Amino acid sequence: MEAFLVATGIVALAEMGDKTQLLALVLAARFRKPWPIVLGIFAATLVNHALAGAVGAFVTQWLGPTTLRWLLGGAFIAMALWMLIPDKLDEEETGTRSHFGVFGTTVVAFFLAEMGDKTQIATVMLAARFVNDYIGVVAGTTFGMMLANAPVVFLGERIMRRVPIKLVHGISAAIFLVLGVVMIVG
Repeated sequence: MEAFLVATGIVALAEMGDKTQLLALVLAARFRKPWPIVLGIFAATLVNHALAGAVGAFVTQWLGPTTLRWLLGGAFIAMALWMLIPDKLDEEETGTRSHFGVFGTTVVAFFLAEMGDKTQIATVMLAARFVNDYIGVVAGTTFGMMLANAPVVFLGERIMRRVPIKLVHGISAAIFLVLGVVMIVG
């Protein structure tokens, strides 16, 4: 349960103001069909984070515990710094073609936008940290993504205007920093 709760909290916070959250807003404004968009986000996130979690679990087999501890600690600290850099949504990542339909466009756009994204990298790191709870990590990171993105699809700009993104990023950065220090120290 710890892996699920930590993964949910970290990813939900990390996703606030992220490019994939902005993508959810763009898709909602463009298609105005929230349920296929939310289901597309869920499908893309589940597959993406399942793969990322598998990479994280696999990496732990190659590295010794000391190397893994330092690598994860440094990665969490780097993630803390990365959280302080605001995201922008590139025009090419908005999935402007819709010949796949709303659901298909959302799946493709979200899957591609998540590649190398903060939340995907966080999933790799969390799966390495909680190596014995792969399911908890993937379920938690997916749930965290849904907590952050589904309301944006349904309520759109009203939420984005009221949430102090800088504060959320600062809190996320602090959490990642603490996790990094805890990993390194022991």
